[in-house]
Amino acid sequence: MNHTHVPSRRQMLRTAAATAAVIPLWALAADAPPPVGKPADPWRGLHVGAASYSFRKLPLDAAIKAIQRVDLHYVSIKDFHLPMNSTREQRQDVAKKFRDAGITPISCGVISTKNDENDVRRAFEYARDIGVPTIVGMPDPKSMPLLDKYVKEFDIKLAIHNHGPESKEWKSPYDAWEAVKDHDPRIGLCIDVGHTARAGVDPAEAIRKCKDRLYDLHMKDVGNLRGKNAGSEVEVGRGALDIRAMLQALLDIRYQGHVGFEHEKDATDPLPGVAESVGYMKGVLSQMR
Repeated sequence: MNHTHVPSRRQMLRTAAATAAVIPLWALAADAPPPVGKPADPWRGLHVGAASYSFRKLPLDAAIKAIQRVDLHYVSIKDFHLPMNSTREQRQDVAKKFRDAGITPISCGVISTKNDENDVRRAFEYARDIGVPTIVGMPDPKSMPLLDKYVKEFDIKLAIHNHGPESKEWKSPYDAWEAVKDHDPRIGLCIDVGHTARAGVDPAEAIRKCKDRLYDLHMKDVGNLRGKNAGSEVEVGRGALDIRAMLQALLDIRYQGHVGFEHEKDATDPLPGVAESVGYMKGVLSQMR
């Protein structure tokens, strides 16, 4: 999972900065089309946003402003910004705050649920009230019959989040795939690319193999996969993951779910790391055919 064939991180950031500088100039002309070779969408059709977990130490309004500052337009809402015990009105109000800021809530979670009907129903009601199509979850494996029932009742997808070697049930995407493959097609996966790599699985390969049930994705990078501090999360482009290969896989499968930056380090000051990650990934995409 090395990315030696990818242009350097410095080149990617330089390209992203140049793109950001050019687009507003032509955009000032009301009827002017984008310059040839400058795609209007730097994300190439991908729904790239932020997992609000990245801003977990920031209050809601500050988190919204941070997402605006890095020009992302989708969010996966974590309970730091909208508690599970909130009322329906509170959930609708928070969703409206994001939407009014030009940020579409596209999923919520990660939500852990027990093999308990009330607990599972509570998660689906939470998602329904926010107005998102997908729950990113870590359910009890024994609760699959309940998940079948509630994805049908609410018509909301449940994307099982793999959590790496420490997880008892959901180490890699393939653990989730084996659990969901014989159930309602609305039960699928959220691939966390960092935890996937730490579990010894190639994230790009997992994206391709699980494409039919891939509904959410946590984008990040991790440091060396072996030795001291193996697997520690770093800014995208600084670590060991093959970012280009993962993006190519997402483009090849015409992925329509959320690609959410999940920046785990620097919890009290996450914006610089998120901004760097956004710029790097835009740079990689701008160099891809």
